Amino acid sequence: MIGLAGVLLALGALIWLAYRGVSVLLLGPLMALVAVAFAADTPLMASYTQVFMPAAGAFVVQFFPLFLLGAVFGKLMDDSGAAEAIAQGIVRRLGGQRAILAVVLACAVLTYGGVSLFVVAFAVYPIAVALFRQADIPKRLIPATIALGAFTFTMTALPGTPAIQNAIPMPFFGTTPFAAPGLGLVAAAVMFGLGQAWLARQAARAKAAGEGYGAHDDRPPAFDRDQRERSAGAGFDAALIAPEAPPRGLPPFALALAPIVVVIVLNYLFSAHVIPALDTSFLAEPHFGATTIDSVRGVWAIIGSLTVAGGLLVALCWRRFADLKRTLDDGANASVMPIFNTASLVGFGAVIAALPAFELLVGFVEGLGGGNPLVSLALSVNLLAGITGSASGGMSIALQALGAQYAQYVEAAQAAGIAPEVLHRVTTVATGGLDSLPHNGAVVTLLGICGLTHRQAYKDIFMVAVAFPIAALVLVVTLATLFGAF
Repeated sequence: MIGLAGVLLALGALIWLAYRGVSVLLLGPLMALVAVAFAADTPLMASYTQVFMPAAGAFVVQFFPLFLLGAVFGKLMDDSGAAEAIAQGIVRRLGGQRAILAVVLACAVLTYGGVSLFVVAFAVYPIAVALFRQADIPKRLIPATIALGAFTFTMTALPGTPAIQNAIPMPFFGTTPFAAPGLGLVAAAVMFGLGQAWLARQAARAKAAGEGYGAHDDRPPAFDRDQRERSAGAGFDAALIAPEAPPRGLPPFALALAPIVVVIVLNYLFSAHVIPALDTSFLAEPHFGATTIDSVRGVWAIIGSLTVAGGLLVALCWRRFADLKRTLDDGANASVMPIFNTASLVGFGAVIAALPAFELLVGFVEGLGGGNPLVSLALSVNLLAGITGSASGGMSIALQALGAQYAQYVEAAQAAGIAPEVLHRVTTVATGGLDSLPHNGAVVTLLGICGLTHRQAYKDIFMVAVAFPIAALVLVVTLATLFGAF
């Protein structure tokens, strides 16, 4: 019981200190050693050098290209004006009378195309302010509207999304970004439908009460020191969230949208047709990791699609970059802090998993699952995402920490007729929900961008980014249990 108390103390301290702005790069190893200190006969330094560091290093080795290319592509979309052009184009086509829907779809298109949600928030926020003010919709609904489009169904549910949350499960289950597309579309429809209905209802109630937009200072956001520290502590780099002057002369809508379409189309073609057709028998050699194409094709597909789309964007918008070298440098630099912070959480999870007390937690989760591997999988991922305040961090800890347990999940699921693709989609959908609790860095950053507080706006964020994704997860697990993959 002392060991379990140490694990719970370490987890609680991780949450509290991360919310207070302490970097998880430091918290990961420190809190892991706190947990080890409560465990009998567990060597302290060996837990750090032989457990924590190999797990953290393995995560960096496996996923750094995705973090790098995603950050660079997002910066290219931002500095070229393409992200803002897409947002404005969607708004023009839907009209100001559909302000909430226009903002949600603008965020969804950009994030589904691989643009960082922080780039999206800064690009869409000024447009949302103008639309909401014109429609006399309360400003307090802007954060939830952006969150619905950027934090939910495009991050975890839509098949093919290049989001890191959709990429992390692929090597574990040998799947592609398009795993279980039917389940993903159902989950996306639930999140989008319920979220849109909630926001429309809130806007209607506010109008009936005569609330209006409200008196607000809508100047471009300037993050104070506390906001920046909280964002950095949660794993986000200032280069991605620092506001800059918008580029002059936005590109045409079709041109701006072309790289997004390329990411989606090539992601599918590479993962489903091109890569499987290649002769990859060399992967069985020890020199190449003694692996199979199934464990790497999903990652390869995202790398290929983001690389081609980024090159196309540079070619199409060459003259629109004030300093292309700086854009590329800023994007590359912005990728470093997020991946190392996430890797620190992975190392923390590996140390926790190696402790005897962790078996008690695993048994508790399995007991809640009632023997259903999908329920146990969903609970463990969602709980850890909530504990860490990070979708990718919670998923990584769960997948790394449970290690052999996940092999058992795969075997149990296959025995029940449940495909690995279903495990993949349940895992990704499960990362959304508790990850968006108040201490989540994305939530803190979004509220800072909008100049609002948790008290003013978090209730609606909770509904669209926590409650409805959990409802979608319950439905997905139920459908997968009854019907398998579709």
